[in-house]
Amino acid sequence: MKKTIIGSFLCMGLVLSVGAQKVTPPAPVYPVPSARQLAWHQLETYAFIHFTTNTFTDKEWGFGDEDPGIFNPSKVDANQWATVLKQTGFKAMILTTKHHDGFCLWPSNYTEHSVRNSPWKNGKGDIVKETSEAARKAGLKFGVYMSPWDRNRADYGSPSYISYYRNQLKELFTNYGPVFEMWFDGANGGDGYYGGKREQRKINGATYYDWPTTLKLVRSMQPDVLFFSDAGPDIRWVGNEKGVAGETNWNSITPDTLYAGKSGINEILNTGSDDGTKWIPAEVDVSIRPGWFYHASEDSKVKTPEQLFEIYLSSVGRGSNLLLNIPPDRNGVFHPTDVAALRGFKKLLEERLTNNLARQVRVKASNIRGNAAVYNGAKIADGDKNTYWATDEGVTVADIEVELPAAKKISYVLLQEYIALGQRVKAFTIEALKNGSWKEIAGGTTIGYKRILRIDPVVTSKIRVRITDSKAAPLISNLALY
Repeated sequence: MKKTIIGSFLCMGLVLSVGAQKVTPPAPVYPVPSARQLAWHQLETYAFIHFTTNTFTDKEWGFGDEDPGIFNPSKVDANQWATVLKQTGFKAMILTTKHHDGFCLWPSNYTEHSVRNSPWKNGKGDIVKETSEAARKAGLKFGVYMSPWDRNRADYGSPSYISYYRNQLKELFTNYGPVFEMWFDGANGGDGYYGGKREQRKINGATYYDWPTTLKLVRSMQPDVLFFSDAGPDIRWVGNEKGVAGETNWNSITPDTLYAGKSGINEILNTGSDDGTKWIPAEVDVSIRPGWFYHASEDSKVKTPEQLFEIYLSSVGRGSNLLLNIPPDRNGVFHPTDVAALRGFKKLLEERLTNNLARQVRVKASNIRGNAAVYNGAKIADGDKNTYWATDEGVTVADIEVELPAAKKISYVLLQEYIALGQRVKAFTIEALKNGSWKEIAGGTTIGYKRILRIDPVVTSKIRVRITDSKAAPLISNLALY
């Protein structure tokens, strides 16, 4: 039998031959993600752990004058945190190692304001160590948040504080194993204890910390770490703490447009920019409770499994990652109400987004790149994240149709782009065949790493995805129906 495809698709630069016709792989549409950013996208959901003196003072932001003696949990069970997270589908956890109050959850050599001077474990404990080890044991990645602002330090605002901050980063990044993400926020300067001064201090957030030097230092210790902040450089804030990414959500953004206090910055962070110069995807941070730290008064206000599922759809379902905060209580464990909510959330995910009806389907595409099998429509249903349907160069409007073996009730449609070559799709619609004619059931703008659309349930045997606008030839790697 004569082979119609000669050779194999081994790398982006390889040209395929189909008969006498040359089929060139799609060129990247820049910017594109780095290898570590691609791996980050695949994490999808992970947890924030907020736990410090605030847990015992019932505050959200400590002033910095807290007596370390107040930090005295009956036990700290980081293995419980990690086990619950693993069982409920989370892939990593980020520990708040030092919040704005300056209290350190590890026995830092550079301050007395730490667990070393608490009664917990007679000052011999190290929560960062216990958490990092529990994460590794459970197969979770470990990340750290260390607030740049420190309301305890007498020298905050002076050059010596930057040396202090960097020395503590050296401790975190050399003593606790691999750190996948370093998280820092924009809360910088204001009133504080400041070693007894009890005053207001203002700093220039754009220059004071000399972030390029600080990040270079961290990356010299751990080259694979990802940096999160308002503007990245690897991951950006989504612009709110409600759990909602933009319905239009570009992974690209131009960092030069992001300055604290600039009008419209939150909207830019929420949607990204289709002409952005850097790949800096959005991370959605939200707490399972109204606050970030545990408060007994909020035990009745824990988000329900249904609310968590809604947040999942508006974060992961819009191409972002979800960082869900679960604060340990004063015993040092996740509260039973929070654990029940997480388990209920996992159950909803399993019930609603596990049984993919598009596994054994016939696929028909309006255009296939070079008519090559390596780019045909079947690639959207083969379960391989590294294959994709692609159109000919210049074809930015195209349809792909799937036919199920029998009519099924469909409530959710999931789409994924092959983002290793950039984000492309600018608009699409989804149609179902009803009574012999096509009916639009959903639509949107961007797809990105993952887009999940909830639709009014429809019983059909055929679904059609119409790409109506794209930066370049669309590359669709996955279609799932639930």
